[in-house]
Amino acid sequence: MSVHRPIFGKLLSRLTTTVVVDDQRSWKGFHVLGGAFHLARLIERVSRSRTVGLLLPTGGAFPVCGLGAWAAGRTIVPLNYLLKREELQYVVDDCETDVVITVGPMLEFLGHEPRVRTIVRLDEEAKRFGKIPPVRWPAEAADDDLAVLLYTSGTSGKPKGVMLTHGNVSANMRQCIEWAGFRGDDVVLGVLPQFHSFGFTVLTWLPLSHGCKVVYSAKFIPQHILKLIRAHRPTAFVGIPSMFRALLHLKSATAEDFRSFRYVVSGGEPLPDAVAGEFRDRFGVTINEGYGLTETSPVTNWCLPSEYVPKSVGRAITDVRERIVDLDTGRTLGSNRDGEVRIKGPNVMKGYFKLPEETARAFDEEGWFRTGDIGRFDDAGHLFITGRLKEMMIVGGENVFPREIEEVLNAHPAVGASAVVGVTDPLRGELPVAFVEMKDGEAFDETSLRTWCRERLAGYKVPRDIRHIERLPRNPTGKIMRRELKGLAGAQVFGG
Repeated sequence: MSVHRPIFGKLLSRLTTTVVVDDQRSWKGFHVLGGAFHLARLIERVSRSRTVGLLLPTGGAFPVCGLGAWAAGRTIVPLNYLLKREELQYVVDDCETDVVITVGPMLEFLGHEPRVRTIVRLDEEAKRFGKIPPVRWPAEAADDDLAVLLYTSGTSGKPKGVMLTHGNVSANMRQCIEWAGFRGDDVVLGVLPQFHSFGFTVLTWLPLSHGCKVVYSAKFIPQHILKLIRAHRPTAFVGIPSMFRALLHLKSATAEDFRSFRYVVSGGEPLPDAVAGEFRDRFGVTINEGYGLTETSPVTNWCLPSEYVPKSVGRAITDVRERIVDLDTGRTLGSNRDGEVRIKGPNVMKGYFKLPEETARAFDEEGWFRTGDIGRFDDAGHLFITGRLKEMMIVGGENVFPREIEEVLNAHPAVGASAVVGVTDPLRGELPVAFVEMKDGEAFDETSLRTWCRERLAGYKVPRDIRHIERLPRNPTGKIMRRELKGLAGAQVFGG
């Protein structure tokens, strides 16, 4: 097993080219490294735990603190500042940390302080740092040592700590760089939170280790994002569908604003055809989709611009192996057949923190990670995600996946977004219930929507009820909170 000092070696060789820009300031590579060594000393002074909680807005402070924790030989725990108070406290307690590094404005945003032995207010502590930190060499870390605990969003139960090793994170950075051909002169626009797996690996450590410039914004405000695009001419942007939808509402945005981009990638949930089409027609930009999970560090598939296939998340990236298995027999399926996506690769997690039974269930007998996602390959190996195993409904004995119904609803010219959940029915087992957001200025017409579905779906797939909702409930990474909709559907359709 190799022993290395993760990221530090690469950063040292690129100190003069690395640039980090956020809402507060700009950082050169030596600023990041110097700040990290200051933080390492501070962590060693105030903390005895193996883990360090980072409660920070998206920006340059995150890699500074992350590198500081690694230099001190600790494991990073990025904390989701959008969690409810009880959920955030659960994560702080579960990861067994005794220190949380944050800033005053973040605590003001939360309206409370997590219960932990030591809270470090970085904006106050930084005033005590000298200009040049004492010379030190970072703690060594083996490939199998924990680099980070990334907690899942908890959409179906309490959050689980995903254990990613230094080998996992380093592998996924290398895989993405090789697959997409990232260059040192690339400029990355980072708007996803760094507590999210994609924000953590691809928007933080990848550009830092490759000498790229990265521009962060702590909040996604469309007009501000447009200003950043015009000022920094980024070449890579990763977002979720709602972000692209919001950018389309900017009347002042033009195709010239997006001309610098080499990669525009959407993830987190399916990209609606209407959004993809309008973005292409108006800005001349083809949004490619990608795929991955927290448990895979996260990227496993990336549809490259040169290989664009509508609705596909692309082929498996470098050193990732994938197969589709039958839901009943577990046997590997050929192309154009739906089944569960299973994955192997150096980026696949070590397991779930303190949950050995759940870890065991996450892998099959041959060591393949069970994603819980339903998908299929085309003849060229492009992956299409068609559903989620846990969301599958059994309607009159037939398997029905929400995504198929949602794609039909989203194609309606008046629908902005939709979500489908299953509710219990005494005769047919389950029935689909749909919730729809309407586009601005469009009226909700349940009869019209149901007719639209009947013309395009088998009868048993047509939603029993189609309900209007102002905004679909989403978690901080943009995924629909189906558990909330399921409760709402049961109350509305069946009287509680």
